[in-house]
Amino acid sequence: MLLVRHCLAFLTAALLVAAPGFAYQSPLSDLAVRDAYFLGKRGDDSLARTLIGSTRFLPPPSSGPYIHSIAFLTPFTLLAMHSSRQVNYSAQQANKEHRVAEEVVVIQVEVFLTKSYGPYLTKTVSSRSDAPTGIEFRSASFWRDIRFHVWEREEERIPTAVYGRPTYSCSEGGCILTGAMIRLEFPATTFTSDSATVEVTPPEGELVSVDFDLDALR
Repeated sequence: MLLVRHCLAFLTAALLVAAPGFAYQSPLSDLAVRDAYFLGKRGDDSLARTLIGSTRFLPPPSSGPYIHSIAFLTPFTLLAMHSSRQVNYSAQQANKEHRVAEEVVVIQVEVFLTKSYGPYLTKTVSSRSDAPTGIEFRSASFWRDIRFHVWEREEERIPTAVYGRPTYSCSEGGCILTGAMIRLEFPATTFTSDSATVEVTPPEGELVSVDFDLDALR
């Protein structure tokens, strides 16, 4: 009986060593592509939980725009998100499409406007101190004034593309600028270590820095 227990313990340990890890990887294996496809098609909260695990949420600042969240989206997570949006889409199609596409990592930053850094700007009509002032709208491309730095250990990683999309709150009276969603793209092979740091410097307010444990992301 003791021998049986020793054998079972050995087999369990061997399986744990041989089991594929769920850490960040690129390129994705065929099995990983299939897993990502089904994660997107599952229809429960599994994908949402994966996205939450890939995102760091930040407290509001005392001034300046609110860097609300920063997400590190791996090729696996991006494929699962793509799969969730497709209709009449098979695992075979997902695998075929993925094989001809370059794998990328996306760092996604969500920014909200605040009371101190809102959708309107005060415009001085005259140089006189008692002159009336006017109001003008903040530019929808305000996000271009935000600076981003991504570090892997002590080396900076430069994105190959940066996109921004303004966000609005709309009602019968019209739409008001509320913030922006910013997307930084990198070749997936850029990241080779077990951690990455994202720094965001707004035009007003303090620098925000978050660390990502890549071994904890699939």
